Amino acid sequence: MEEKKFDFNSFIGMLLLGGILLWWMNSNKPAVEEEQSKTTQTEQTTQKETTAPVLTDNTIANDSLKQIALQNQLGAFAYGAANTNEGDTTIENELVKLVVSNKGGQIKEALIKNYKTYDSLPLHIVKDKNASFNINFGTTDNRILNTKDLLFSPELTKNGENTVLSMKLKVSETKFLEYRYEIKPNDYRIGFAVRSQGLSNVINGGQQINLTWDLQALRKEKSMRTENMYSYYYYKEDGDVEYLQMKDDEVASDIDWVAYKQHFFSAVLSTETPFNDAKLKSVDYLGEDQDSVFTKTYSLNTPLALQNGELNYNMEWFYGPTEYNLLKTYKGTDLAEISDLGWGIFGVLNRAVFYPVFNFLKGFIGNYGLIIILMTIVTRIILSPVLYKSYLSSAKMKVIRPEMEEINKKYPGNENAMKRQQEIMAVQRKAGVNMMSGCIPALLQMPVFFALFKFFPTNIDFRQKAFLWANDLSSYDIVAKLPFEIPFYGDHISLFPILASIAIFFYMKMNQSQQSAMQAPPQEGMPDMSKMMKYMIYFSPIMMLFFFNNYASGLSLYYFISNLLTITIMFVIKNYVIDEAKIHAQIEENKKKPVKKSKFRERLDAAMKQAQEQQEAQKRAAKNRKK
Repeated sequence: MEEKKFDFNSFIGMLLLGGILLWWMNSNKPAVEEEQSKTTQTEQTTQKETTAPVLTDNTIANDSLKQIALQNQLGAFAYGAANTNEGDTTIENELVKLVVSNKGGQIKEALIKNYKTYDSLPLHIVKDKNASFNINFGTTDNRILNTKDLLFSPELTKNGENTVLSMKLKVSETKFLEYRYEIKPNDYRIGFAVRSQGLSNVINGGQQINLTWDLQALRKEKSMRTENMYSYYYYKEDGDVEYLQMKDDEVASDIDWVAYKQHFFSAVLSTETPFNDAKLKSVDYLGEDQDSVFTKTYSLNTPLALQNGELNYNMEWFYGPTEYNLLKTYKGTDLAEISDLGWGIFGVLNRAVFYPVFNFLKGFIGNYGLIIILMTIVTRIILSPVLYKSYLSSAKMKVIRPEMEEINKKYPGNENAMKRQQEIMAVQRKAGVNMMSGCIPALLQMPVFFALFKFFPTNIDFRQKAFLWANDLSSYDIVAKLPFEIPFYGDHISLFPILASIAIFFYMKMNQSQQSAMQAPPQEGMPDMSKMMKYMIYFSPIMMLFFFNNYASGLSLYYFISNLLTITIMFVIKNYVIDEAKIHAQIEENKKKPVKKSKFRERLDAAMKQAQEQQEAQKRAAKNRKK
């Protein structure tokens, strides 16, 4: 039997084959793992793809339910609600900033730049839901909708230098109700249009469409009482500017604009298509709470008319200062009348005299307290001839007073009243004295007094302008704060009213002698006017002190300077201009001249003579009856 031997070469070959096998197995293992990884990823992707359609189906189902709910609630307008989210859009220029909300498409914030409130906060006319603009209308599928509750889709574009914001309440991409805002550079006016497109079959023309605009006026000034006093609801009706009396409601037609005016700032809505049968309302804030946020509430409720089944109104917003110089540049609007310069002759004086003088002075003087003083000096100089005439007349009356006293002694008693009056008038006529000359200066100064009473408190240029201790010439100054409130006076002490009251006391004291000289000697049965004047000397300053303590310090400054100048002018006229000796000599010369009677004087003398004859006849008849 052949014995097997160890084959070394075969052993080496087997080792090599084993090594090759191991290398092959290791080099192909990653490929297997990669394939396994690909297989796993494919399975995961397959799992994702199979689960995604399930989620999409749920979303579609939820969206469908939402769409059905919106359809039930809003009808045709469900399209816009489903494709619009809540949000805001801001448009602004150098003067005003508006924030317009998608909900309602209305202005939710109106900021007036370059101005601050009395407590140095940004000045808003609209903020924190104090305003509401809404159109209420019915649809052809018997729904009543309010735009303030619906979502508008915003679109911001440019029209040259103007910024245009289109807010659309959509039925579809081609059918909508649009609010279009257009703001120009450096202007408080904002173009505003309300129009519909393709809604003639959606809006029910058989039902009334109502526009409502409500505003709770935010407090902006230090004195709520004063701000309320100068706040009015103005409107232009049938070409005339009117203001709303304190009534619950007022109905007006053919309205071109309505203005919610506060003391120095206004919100105005103008329309090219006049509003008819509009309900207007203005209500004072009740309570007079000095810490209140609001002063007044304003509201407008007016029907809108369809044109060929569509709404088409071109309007304009104004959010800005009630500044006369600004508003008078808006030609053809009559908006300048809301500046409240006074009616009749008072407004004429402010527009024709005081504003031109003020505009001239502020062109080269930056201190508004000095402007008030210079305006006062100009006014006193203009009225000084009137004051001179008054003093001249009083001097003449002083010269002839002894003659009038002799007449009173010559004809005593009520039975001689007519004869006494005739003789006194004859003496005055010969002396060239006119009793009315004493009333004329006061009458001429009254329009100036009331015109400036409107000018200083309503002129926004004085707002927050400081002078001496007053930090705001449009409001009262404070030199001391009281720990309590005095009725009709307030809880503070203002210095300018005190100075004005002292000045008017000395003026009236100095004027007393002049008035006493001008008055005829007291007659029997007639009140003694001199006693009444004595009471007025003390009563008038006290009234001024109480009345002006809460008024504009600029107005009190004017009256203080005005009375000082009047006292000075009176002193100069009395001591250096009028010579009583010359006046007496002139009166004696007048007595020698024949007096020409006017026809009016002749009729008056004839009437008095007839009355005297009747009185004497009655006396004779009474004596005969006694006999």
